[in-house]
Amino acid sequence: MRKLFFLTVLFITAASVPAAPLPLADPFILLHEGTYYAYGTHANNGIEVYTSKDLINWQYAALALKKGDVWGKKWFWAPEVYKTADGGFLMYYSAEEHICAARSTSPLGPFTQKVKKPMYTQGKAIDHTLFIDTDGKARIYFSRFMRGLEIWTAEVESDLVTIKESTLKLCIKPQQPWERKQGSVNEGAFVLKHNGKYYLTYSGNGYTSQLYGIGCAVADSPEGPWRKDERNPLLQKPGTLNGTGHHSFFTDINGRLKVAFHAHRDEKNIHPRAMYITDAEFKDDKLHISKDYTPARLQK
Repeated sequence: MRKLFFLTVLFITAASVPAAPLPLADPFILLHEGTYYAYGTHANNGIEVYTSKDLINWQYAALALKKGDVWGKKWFWAPEVYKTADGGFLMYYSAEEHICAARSTSPLGPFTQKVKKPMYTQGKAIDHTLFIDTDGKARIYFSRFMRGLEIWTAEVESDLVTIKESTLKLCIKPQQPWERKQGSVNEGAFVLKHNGKYYLTYSGNGYTSQLYGIGCAVADSPEGPWRKDERNPLLQKPGTLNGTGHHSFFTDINGRLKVAFHAHRDEKNIHPRAMYITDAEFKDDKLHISKDYTPARLQK
């Protein structure tokens, strides 16, 4: 009887403990063989990866990229992971305000570099994202420390790491009033293509601002010129959240377009930032991001 009582209390106690928010900023989600892999900014000594089957409940999987295996000793930020044509995996990450790349045979890592060096050395840069067009041409978009943070683009070689520096071109810089409330920041780029048009999404304001939000610019070419959407920001302070931004798009297992983004911990605290997911769609050639978000939960 005592054993039954103890087990009952234990079950009730365990069931009543709520799952914690998933502490990932700058989130990126990869769907591979039926499993979702989430990468983001959190660990001081590298990049963590979490896994899920339903996009709601997540488990810690590994330290996918570890300091010492790659270039950089601090500030491991904004990872993105892509499956490459050879069956391997390529991680873009920022370290010490330089953009870098590492490779692995598994989405869980370990991601390493044969030669420990950044991708770009002509000044500070962060938050690079890969876009491969329908013609197979690959390019990156990233933020450079210029007059504030501006988003630039450049073509990359077939290795997806070597930048063709002669193709460097400015895309956008902070100009709309909403994105200049704190600092002068356009960062966290991501590019989509729809009906022949290119959609460059980004975050405006400093990430510590409650008004950190997601904007969009549209062009007829991946090089621009870019026209910022007059509806911007497309996502800012939805519901009870603050500091919503540095997002990435992905397609779920059912083919639906989704957005992963982070928000401040709560009204008074920024850290640890947490990951949320919502829906996105195109209507009349305009990108829409739903304000009906779902929190990602870390299962212990």
